[in-house]
Amino acid sequence: MTAWEKLEADLLKASRTWLVTGAAGFIGSNIVETLLNLGQEVVGLDNFATGNKGNLDEVKERVGRSRWKEFKFIRGDIRELNTCRRACRGIDFVSHQAALGSVPRSIEDPLIANACNVTGFVNMLAAARDARVKRFVYASSSAIYGDEPALPKVEDRIGRPLSPYAVTKYVNELYADAFARCYGIETVGLRYFNVFGPRQDPDGPYAAVIPRWIAAMMKREPVRINGDGETSRDFCYVDNAVQMNLLAATTNNPRAINRVYNVACNERTSLNQLFAMLRERLLPHYPHLRKYKPVYGPFRAGDVRHSQADIARARRLMGYAPAHRIDQGLDAALDWYRNNLV
Repeated sequence: MTAWEKLEADLLKASRTWLVTGAAGFIGSNIVETLLNLGQEVVGLDNFATGNKGNLDEVKERVGRSRWKEFKFIRGDIRELNTCRRACRGIDFVSHQAALGSVPRSIEDPLIANACNVTGFVNMLAAARDARVKRFVYASSSAIYGDEPALPKVEDRIGRPLSPYAVTKYVNELYADAFARCYGIETVGLRYFNVFGPRQDPDGPYAAVIPRWIAAMMKREPVRINGDGETSRDFCYVDNAVQMNLLAATTNNPRAINRVYNVACNERTSLNQLFAMLRERLLPHYPHLRKYKPVYGPFRAGDVRHSQADIARARRLMGYAPAHRIDQGLDAALDWYRNNLV
């Protein structure tokens, strides 16, 4: 039995109370769904700045009425300390997903990125500390690695941040470490590497590449690649991120606490390879893609050229084992993409 299978069985036997910030977002809503399906009580916090009420509606439909009764929603902003305090009352575990998660957005408006990702983060840490939550798990980012050229990326070796967004996530890790040292709160940071899957937004200038490209392909719109297409990423299916959040919140291994972890698959896929994989899966449904080619443009400011995660620490200390590689994740999500992105 894997660590994840054991945890699923344990959670089904004993209910705890969880706070998921950014609950209406892509990763947050998937965490909410999994927790409810495992018989947990969940409080969700979101201001709908980037989250979508439709995501929660879909969770409600998928988990059923009886499990949905265990969900309480608070509409509020993590930049307001009193809102964070209200949300943390009676909470065992915090899964902090709320953030403005876009490199281009942070370059255009570093002030709002700092307000949400730094001030909001410290508000949540302080509220969790005061409420004496058992553990505070938070979303960090592979953007932390900046201009560090070595591959795969190892948690203890980072470079200079290449965007305001990356700076905010680095500051999050510093604050979490300081709160652990000064106040004894248990924290775990998760450096996500290009998470994808159902309920990821395809629209807007900051949309993630996979849903944006799939939507464009289905609608006969251009697929635009920044640079030569050889930029590579470690794409991680959302179920892997959910698994790591729950393992991090509940682990009894004292050596695993107050650390940061890569959340990925230890693989590298170029944008050109990704385009080919998406076209191959969509071609049986959309014959017009047979001769479809991407449009190449300039490189984007703040982008890292290559990204691949070393996940040895997460395997060793948490028992993390990715359930989906990129091809398996695309297969699992394809029907959702086809039914929801147009």
